Amino acid sequence: MNAAFLLRRLDAYERLVRLDKPIGALLLLWPTLWAVWLAADGRPPADIVLIFVVGTVLMRSAGCAMNDWADRRFDPHVERTRTRPLAAGEIRPAEALAVAAALAAAAFGLVLFLNRFAILLSFVGLAIAAVYPFTKRFFALPQLVLGVAFGFGIPMAYAALREALPWECWALLAANVCYAFAYDTEYAMVDRDDDAKIGIRTSALTLGRYDVAGVMFAYAGMLAILTALGTALRLAWPFFAGLAAAGAMALYHWRLIRDRSREGCFRAFRHNNWVGAAIFAGLALSYRV
Repeated sequence: MNAAFLLRRLDAYERLVRLDKPIGALLLLWPTLWAVWLAADGRPPADIVLIFVVGTVLMRSAGCAMNDWADRRFDPHVERTRTRPLAAGEIRPAEALAVAAALAAAAFGLVLFLNRFAILLSFVGLAIAAVYPFTKRFFALPQLVLGVAFGFGIPMAYAALREALPWECWALLAANVCYAFAYDTEYAMVDRDDDAKIGIRTSALTLGRYDVAGVMFAYAGMLAILTALGTALRLAWPFFAGLAAAGAMALYHWRLIRDRSREGCFRAFRHNNWVGAAIFAGLALSYRV
């Protein structure tokens, strides 16, 4: 076993868990940090922040490996995914499952430093993450399930910091479902033709010619929920400035996706990192005013 072989294997595993594409981890991380800051009234303990940041990266990586295993017979027929390590035959299906299990176990090791409520809740999150890849076979809007799976750090944060799931926890989760529906519909618009051929169900296909309107409606829903949340909790003006910035970005996304080009839709999807970051920056700064 020479060094070149080991480097190729490490590269394949890195691409399997998308360490080369951090956008997915960031899309999970921002809503989780929203919840950590809100649940801690703007003063989260450093160890809690570290646990949730590292745990988010681990679970996103585990989810990628699980998703590729679930889609191993579809990915070779999709232009964007045919070069993924599992689809290209660089690694075996059993290896992908082993990687997913190892990463999920590592994430659970971090959860053990939290309270009993958070530990019990983590099993629910794991179940949702494991089920999501298969919803594309039978559910017309799997992006809604993705929103819950990608937002499960929100109830986890409230469980860890407050040992309760108050109304603002559910409001944040609802906002994240809207957020995820918007950006993952943009993502699905990239693969629309390939998904239609192989029988995968996505919101882009279900909405048809109303896909752009659906994305914008989802962004509007996210902003409306967060505005109501900020008003009810009497957050300071930087939070609403962050929402205004996010709204401006949503309008920019409309310009990118309105002609439904692959390049424009994928660019809009990737830009969603800044939407989540703007909201978090406004939230964090609101506790400093």
